[in-house]
Amino acid sequence: MKKSELKTIVARGEDSLLQFKADLRNADKLAAEMVAFSNSEGGHILIGISDQGEIVGIPNSEIGRINQLISNAASQHVRSPISPVTENVLVAKGQVVIVVTIPKGMDKPYFDRNGVIWLKNGADKRRVNSKEELRRLFQMSNQFHADGLPAKAGLEALDKLLFRDFLKDVYNIDLPDSQEKLWTLLKNMNLATDDEQLNLAAVLLFSERPEWIKPQFIVKAVRYPGNTIHATEYLDSEDFDGPLQKVFDDSLAFVLRNLRKVQAGRGVNAPGSPEIPPVVFEELLVNSLIHRDYLVSAPIRIFIFDNRIEIISPGHLPDNLTVEKIRLGNSIIRNPILVSYATKGLLPYRGLGSGIKRALEEWPDIDFTDDRDGCLFTVTVQRKIEEKLKTTDISQRTSGESSGESSGKSSGK
Repeated sequence: MKKSELKTIVARGEDSLLQFKADLRNADKLAAEMVAFSNSEGGHILIGISDQGEIVGIPNSEIGRINQLISNAASQHVRSPISPVTENVLVAKGQVVIVVTIPKGMDKPYFDRNGVIWLKNGADKRRVNSKEELRRLFQMSNQFHADGLPAKAGLEALDKLLFRDFLKDVYNIDLPDSQEKLWTLLKNMNLATDDEQLNLAAVLLFSERPEWIKPQFIVKAVRYPGNTIHATEYLDSEDFDGPLQKVFDDSLAFVLRNLRKVQAGRGVNAPGSPEIPPVVFEELLVNSLIHRDYLVSAPIRIFIFDNRIEIISPGHLPDNLTVEKIRLGNSIIRNPILVSYATKGLLPYRGLGSGIKRALEEWPDIDFTDDRDGCLFTVTVQRKIEEKLKTTDISQRTSGESSGESSGKSSGK
């Protein structure tokens, strides 16, 4: 890195990826910064830059001591040890700035020597205090997944008729006739924990009333007049609960009944087709139910406006997944148990990474917003304004009538 490049970087100021240090004397404090970067998105520590962004530099005589302190902090004061990369940038005669690059951790969560987990919080850092945040860090490292967590529910929560029909349809086996055999089967199917509790996937898929156990994992849908959210005014509103398959069916029905119908070149007495192909919402709703973050205690929300339809899912895109990548069909499995059962016919799930692409093929005017600060992922399906729909419908009917007249003339010759 050249001095000019360093100045450009410093001019931007500290943020969640950049930290300034005029000097280093304390390995524990440095380790806490390293832990925060490793548990977040990685970043850089510039040693020889004051908090005010002034390039003060480090004397050449101090380089050895600071590099040793960096090495000790990374290897002895962080669990698991990390491997930072250092670069010395000459800023004046006998003065350097040491650039320490800490990569995004692959073995999260990382702890300091006192067992504290740190996360970046803007330009600062903060302790991880909640179980929810801690679980998310473990989930990001694939040490567990939310759908496999115990749901504090026993066999009394299982809808045995629903589960019996699934076993018969998919595996052609009968429901076990004893609790012991049933628990063994549930464990083998990754639907129960070793200490005989139903996990979250089992509750969401096969519980008669999942909302009694996990009331936050429902879908809330509202049709608003106009193009903005109203505090009290709405045209249609409903909450959807029950097993995941029922939630999907009811949510899809709500969206479809609030779509406009177009004749699409057919006669005026024909029932008309939805303005947006239903398969678009099939794919997007399945994607939301299967891939949402179940470590976030919040419902999926569907907002229908005159000009758009929003599906808002708890949890931003995991790991290094981006909007650009999902548009190309890339995906990361956040809830592998739910995915495995969706592929068995419980939901119209057609394969990892294919849903977004299929929705875009059917209706390209879809926007995606990955809100990492708000921990939300929003899909916005743009609607054609009503005048355009009418114009399209008239032109299609006119085209059909012209085609029919031409056809009639030809056949009469």
